[in-house]
Amino acid sequence: MQLIFSAGLILLVVLWGVFSPLSLSAVFDTALVSVTKNFGWLYLWTVLALVAFAFFLAVSRYGNLKLGGEDDEPEFSISAWFSMLFAAGMGIGLVFWGVAEPISHYSSAPPGIQSGTPEAANAAMRYAFFHWGLHPWAVYGIVALAIAFFQYRRQGVALISESTRALPWAPIQRMSGLFNVLAIVATAFGVAASLGMGALQINSGLEAVFGLPVSKTAQVGIILVTTAVFVTSAVTGVAKGIKMLSSLNMLVAAALTLAVFLLGPTVAIIDTLTNTLGSYLSEFIRMSLRMTPFRDSSWVGGWTLFYWAWWISWSPFVGLFIARVSRGRTIREFIIGTVLAPSLAAFIWFSVFGGTALYMEIWGHVPIVDAVKADVSTALFTMFSAMPLGMLMSIVATLLVFVFFVTSGDSATLVLGIMSTGGNPDPSAKIKMIWGVLVAGIAISLLLAGGLKAIQTATILFALPFTLVILLMVVSLWRAIREDWDEEQRQERELRRRIREMTSK
Repeated sequence: MQLIFSAGLILLVVLWGVFSPLSLSAVFDTALVSVTKNFGWLYLWTVLALVAFAFFLAVSRYGNLKLGGEDDEPEFSISAWFSMLFAAGMGIGLVFWGVAEPISHYSSAPPGIQSGTPEAANAAMRYAFFHWGLHPWAVYGIVALAIAFFQYRRQGVALISESTRALPWAPIQRMSGLFNVLAIVATAFGVAASLGMGALQINSGLEAVFGLPVSKTAQVGIILVTTAVFVTSAVTGVAKGIKMLSSLNMLVAAALTLAVFLLGPTVAIIDTLTNTLGSYLSEFIRMSLRMTPFRDSSWVGGWTLFYWAWWISWSPFVGLFIARVSRGRTIREFIIGTVLAPSLAAFIWFSVFGGTALYMEIWGHVPIVDAVKADVSTALFTMFSAMPLGMLMSIVATLLVFVFFVTSGDSATLVLGIMSTGGNPDPSAKIKMIWGVLVAGIAISLLLAGGLKAIQTATILFALPFTLVILLMVVSLWRAIREDWDEEQRQERELRRRIREMTSK
């Protein structure tokens, strides 16, 4: 039933975007204004609360609880585990925005800062860290933790609804099926947003390398080809296709990062990382709760709220996927692996790519700002064109986006298949193919309805209802963690009592 309802709803939006893209765009734009005006605060408070909850669990006594039985061991090594969760969680976005976002903030600075100044450059890097650091990974980590906890400690199924079982309220339990539908819809649109951006980036890369013109036709063709590849990969299963591709892409991403670090302004990159990390930590709370009630500005809505909605819409997909590969780890190890480590990797990525781009724009007068204003997806390749081995790096970056496209797509089809079949950990190839086609259809329809802007709008809108589901999951997880901790302590006390009785005889 969940498969029919959610797939039918998504299919209607796809057909709407294909046959009447202007109408879809107009409706989405109107809804976006209402959501950002009336519910922007909800996104900010929710995500900050998830960061605080994640850190509390990591440092508290509850961090010793294991996701599974006492004898359960992790299925994957640390490196393979990290590669899979990182590739599924952020891959395409990091490549797309690594240069484009800092340059965008520099040329169109946050409210209260003059664009094109050293202050704007510092703010640009700080907000890049903010948008891609602890906050998004806390969203992923807590949703994944809730799913894994109920799946492996309470022997539940891999469904969002299972994570609300500890709530005592009967009306909430009767709505559990709706939670799964909301998760499926949010996932489908969140993943489609990344696939749409991936198509734009690949198209720009192919233009830089082979001269393929940037066009809607080319982008649709790219989506169709890559969809065929990631559906094939998904059918082969996690242990083969996704694990292999994720590990390969992490090596490629590390090699590209090292090349830019060595060939670019190395000392300036280190200085950028040092300075930005300090300002990020000092401005953490203010950025986390920043709105503009007394200023007519769309900056927060266009950036921070879009990102928070994007992470929320991705969270059921990434959460189920991370839970799928995380059995046997303690809560503390899980939080460190899913929040702290990926955040550090994102900081390094933006320092290398964003720091290099800003340095080249400010000191080298490379027209990266102009490239971003003309087409955001060309920013990375404009930077490469002014560097040694630029053509080679453009080829590698295009390949990187392609493989990230595949890893995100095959992870998504697996998770959508699991959610739409009642938690079946191994959905059929037919189900995976259906979801692969639907996600590709969403990406195509959104591109036709308005490109990147339509993709961002859809993400914010469909993430709103799932935000409330996440809050229920947090309350349920907290209740369950305390119950299990109290039970473990009771069993330990009982064991010690029996040992004392035996030794006293």
